[in-house]
Amino acid sequence: MVKKILGVLLLVLIVIQFFRPEKNDSNDLTYDISTKYKVPDNVNHLLQVSCNDCHSNKSEYPWYANVQPIAWWLNDHINDGKRHLNFSEFTKKPIAVQNHKFEETIEMVEEHEMPLKSYTNFGLHAEANLSDEQREDIIVWAKEQMAYLKNNYPADSLVLKRRGPQSPSK
Repeated sequence: MVKKILGVLLLVLIVIQFFRPEKNDSNDLTYDISTKYKVPDNVNHLLQVSCNDCHSNKSEYPWYANVQPIAWWLNDHINDGKRHLNFSEFTKKPIAVQNHKFEETIEMVEEHEMPLKSYTNFGLHAEANLSDEQREDIIVWAKEQMAYLKNNYPADSLVLKRRGPQSPSK
């Protein structure tokens, strides 16, 4: 009985290898953050090694991304990251959203919520571990971009509008 179960599991593992998610490798830079905002070389490097695998249209895949079901998990992780922030489509968003994404970037980096521990653990992406100085570089850069927006756009255009039903005023 145990041999049959193991045989079925092995067969399932073999069969699922033929069902692969689409790779995140379009690298379309039409609306990339660098088309509108100055990204210094040091910050660009940090974004590339610590952020872009999940927050751009170009992921660098490790060898184990070719093994199912790991590839499905990675694909879901990348899609979720891009849903929250996609540097490759950054300038396509309204100015208020761009401003808010800079604000979120500051918060996530300050609070050590990004990059995710699951991305940097086990030495798989050791270069993605940010030092305090590197974190500060990203934070200062994001704050400078917010200041640029504040100096070049009306204040009300930088505020996110609430969605959904508004409570009636009395």
